[in-house]
Amino acid sequence: MKRQDFYYELPQELIAQDPLEDRSSSRLLVLDKKTGDIQHHIFREIVNYLNPGDCLVINDTKVIPARLIGAKEETGAKIEVLLLKRGQNDVWETLVKPGRKAKPGTRISFGDGLLKGEVIDVVDEGNRLIRFEYEGIFEEILDRLGQMPLPPYITHQLRDKDRYNTVYAAHSGSAAAPTAGLHFTPELLEEIGRKGVDIARVTLHVGLGTFRPVKVEEVENHHMHSEFYMIDEEAAEKINRAKEQGGRVICVGTTSCRTVESAADEEGRLKACSGWTEIFIYPGYQFKVLDGLITNFHLPESTLIMLVSALAGREHVLDAYEEAVKERYRFFSFGDAMLVI
Repeated sequence: MKRQDFYYELPQELIAQDPLEDRSSSRLLVLDKKTGDIQHHIFREIVNYLNPGDCLVINDTKVIPARLIGAKEETGAKIEVLLLKRGQNDVWETLVKPGRKAKPGTRISFGDGLLKGEVIDVVDEGNRLIRFEYEGIFEEILDRLGQMPLPPYITHQLRDKDRYNTVYAAHSGSAAAPTAGLHFTPELLEEIGRKGVDIARVTLHVGLGTFRPVKVEEVENHHMHSEFYMIDEEAAEKINRAKEQGGRVICVGTTSCRTVESAADEEGRLKACSGWTEIFIYPGYQFKVLDGLITNFHLPESTLIMLVSALAGREHVLDAYEEAVKERYRFFSFGDAMLVI
């Protein structure tokens, strides 16, 4: 299976630069995974596709303002640091630009010394381990100094930090948003609950590995970065109950999907657990838990479009993307949504 098999043409002007005023007013393309049939709706109408007894799985991770702009203490040269993964003793795995200026021993100052860091090692793919020094509470300092780590294809400034988080975000730790969840409002979630749909909260802290481009020709040779997930007893029970009683498990976003598929046993049952996942889902994968998926429109040749293709078939997905381009849907993080069911 070739990377190029998942390519499609996307006009630059269809990349959404700003979130809509009303989260639930984005457009919704509904794709029948068996027939390839396509329908067009407004996102809030998704409630019409959910049935009593179904379980909606949401990822309640919270994006931290993980982008820090600092300066080398020795020279004053500007350095940008993106926090990826928290370790012990205030050590973080980070992405540093420019990397050549961040050799082990390099000291970086942020916010006139409010936060300081020292590069202590270089790890996979050139990422840097940085040990931070500060007085007070790290999260509060980060909230003061950090910026939201928007993807590089978004060039506009985000006026409200909260708009790059879901309304149900609870557990801090992500370097990127689970963007399919950005379309939900508290009112829409209440309406879904009143219909008799269970809502199960899981957590997967999204790292940049999810979004890294596939560089190898053969899809099967791509390696995913590990991401930390948690499923509690309540969520496991809700998902298991839906499966047992004939309901459907519909995941909001590829991250929720990867969480439940990573944690399930061979029979598709879940129990409370946590761990690291490197699961890579592409066509040929047999889903153990998921029946339907709510997702955004993803970059060409990305692991995300490969996951959606595993569920609905590559031809159906690429046809749907072609239709979305023709109908001028908005693409990527702040764009419109797709329901595959």
